[in-house]
Amino acid sequence: MGSTENLRGYQVLQLKIAYGFRLLGQSTSLVGEAGQLEGLITFLETEGVPHSLSDECQSQYSIILEQRERFQAFVRTARDYKNAQLDNEDFQSHLDFLRTSIQRNLRDHQQKAFYHLSKVGNGANFSVPGSGKTTVVLSAYEKRRIEGAVNLIFVVGPPSCFGPWQREFTDVLGRRPTTTILAGGDATNRKQRYYDFEDRKELYLTTFQTLLRDSQEVKSMLQRPEIRAFLVIDEAHYIKQMGGSWASAVLSIAPHATYRCILTGTPIPKSYSDLYNLFDFLWPNHTVVTEEEKARIRAFEDNNDVDSASNLLEPVVGPLFYRVRKQELGLKEQIFHPPIEIEMNPYERRLYTAVLGNIRHYDSMDSFLQDSANSTVTQLRRGRMMRLRQILSYAKLLTTAVDNYQEQILRNDPELEDMICQYDAFEVPAKLQYLMNMVRSFQDRKEKVVIWANFIGTIELIRAGILAQGYKCKVIYGDTPVASSSFSEENTREAIRDEFVNPDSGLDILIANPAACAESISLHKTCFSAIYYELSYNCAQYLQSLDRIHRVGGSEEREAHYYFLQYADTIESQILLNLRTKAAKMSKLIDTDYAIYSLDMSDNEEDIDLDIYRLITK
Repeated sequence: MGSTENLRGYQVLQLKIAYGFRLLGQSTSLVGEAGQLEGLITFLETEGVPHSLSDECQSQYSIILEQRERFQAFVRTARDYKNAQLDNEDFQSHLDFLRTSIQRNLRDHQQKAFYHLSKVGNGANFSVPGSGKTTVVLSAYEKRRIEGAVNLIFVVGPPSCFGPWQREFTDVLGRRPTTTILAGGDATNRKQRYYDFEDRKELYLTTFQTLLRDSQEVKSMLQRPEIRAFLVIDEAHYIKQMGGSWASAVLSIAPHATYRCILTGTPIPKSYSDLYNLFDFLWPNHTVVTEEEKARIRAFEDNNDVDSASNLLEPVVGPLFYRVRKQELGLKEQIFHPPIEIEMNPYERRLYTAVLGNIRHYDSMDSFLQDSANSTVTQLRRGRMMRLRQILSYAKLLTTAVDNYQEQILRNDPELEDMICQYDAFEVPAKLQYLMNMVRSFQDRKEKVVIWANFIGTIELIRAGILAQGYKCKVIYGDTPVASSSFSEENTREAIRDEFVNPDSGLDILIANPAACAESISLHKTCFSAIYYELSYNCAQYLQSLDRIHRVGGSEEREAHYYFLQYADTIESQILLNLRTKAAKMSKLIDTDYAIYSLDMSDNEEDIDLDIYRLITK
């Protein structure tokens, strides 16, 4: 509380607007909650306004100053380290800890990332997929656990990360963690586990969706005096949206953790603003990027001035994250074999030619649509391309519905419609016949192989073909459940993955679609070959799928081999060309610190889709 008698008008206005003060009744006294104490005192000092603090305010302000100095000390230490001003003795002591207390031998780039995270307090690891980010975090957690700073690790991420965290915990630290999965199942029973402190676990795993529903329970748990949590957000690009519900839930629990860490190989998918939530989570009691800096960055973005935005961000957030690039991993080369061109069998060629001709016919009619400039035509064209891709995958897929697309792509031709319905009786797709020969070759060499396909109907077709040959195979696609407390382990992606990578399991063939298996699942320890039966337009999923067999922990000694099946004289060659062009551009951008690129796993990639459409209809 204070008097307005010695204040100027604009100062009173600033106190009211910026700091929430109000006049007390008809007096000249201002009263308010000093929630922004640091900013308030800075304002008063800058304006030369005499002021004094109560004992309670002074105590709070001392804590704020102490926290700010601690934060700035972290920043200075991290900046010095990234500028190669290394305390060799301190670094050596951290290496000694890794040698004596961590079961896994960390590679050089992982040792450096571990040291950075240990010194920065709350840190981000933006290293490329496959670099061993989980190993780094678990090593840092173990150091703080031994020091008594933390006693459990709480991970929020997509369901697909649950299995890797449990496996990596054992492999890195040499002991099996006591684990609670806080996802799925009965909500009442699940929420009770947040309060079961007599049976406290060391590893807690939950999803973004569950955290949104259980944020109050998570906060209550983390606030308990006996809980000292190391809070990790895995695949943190899922909280990039400012004001998004998942982001809000994550930010709400951040202040109650002892230490915090974020992991993502794609920190800036769309805009520089994608970074703000990440650093607000890491340092909830500090403004890492000020509102003024955000406004300037936004202006730079609007003017496509990437260099100025990067130069502004570097001193602000640069010290607080660590990034390992692909070329630093020391992996063997990726071998991309020339595409295997296959001649279509007669019936699928006839259907492909008919659909392609009808697409050209429909395209010539689009100009008569009143709303030809809006999304209706785009939607129609995307539906037509989906039909063409279905034939290239498995002609019988034409009997299935396509969302938001109602055109009769065969133009009510009874003969062609009957051909589709009876397709399996007429022939086996030529691509499937070729694939069976490849599978036999891999089996003869006793080598594991992952087969990528996008359509569930095609995946089931491939599975049936392989089983008919007497070979063992399993599939992972969107309908395969992810492990949680209520699911049977034998039917989970994690269980299938574990069986596949086990060299003695007898399961040497995995069929998967990138949408369900491109993220968080590693196959590289025993599988070094991938066959792409077909491709979608989604470059993000394509890049992620490449990394499933090309990662740290196996690819240092073995090359990864990629094989692409495509029908001759079709659009498949153009799909692969466009995908590789965009992938090369994206890979180059990913290896820079602040590049903006689109790497959203759910993107429709309409630009590639319509580029090819224009090519076949011109």
